[in-house]
Amino acid sequence: MFRRQSVLVLRDAPEILQAVRAALADAEPHERAGLGRALTLVEAQCARTDGELRGRWVDGVLGAAGVDVEDQVKAVAAVRRAAADLGLSQAVDLVREAREHASA
Repeated sequence: MFRRQSVLVLRDAPEILQAVRAALADAEPHERAGLGRALTLVEAQCARTDGELRGRWVDGVLGAAGVDVEDQVKAVAAVRRAAADLGLSQAVDLVREAREHASA
């Protein structure tokens, strides 16, 4: 059975990465260390998978609600409150994915 994932992961990190690289290329010597560190951080964010990003979103939702990801019923309810358009199975999938990333 095919279930459509309704959570879209938006990635603006490639544009940020390009901007930081351009800034580093034109940087004064005293700016290079900070921009080099910023470049490393942005590259790490760009390397994250969509699943990791969805998991971080779920973790944020659950943290704000004071719910543990292991309490699946409360976790699914919190995710559905945060994104009212999600169906039950989609919320269950998101919580499961967040638990998998948390244990990895």
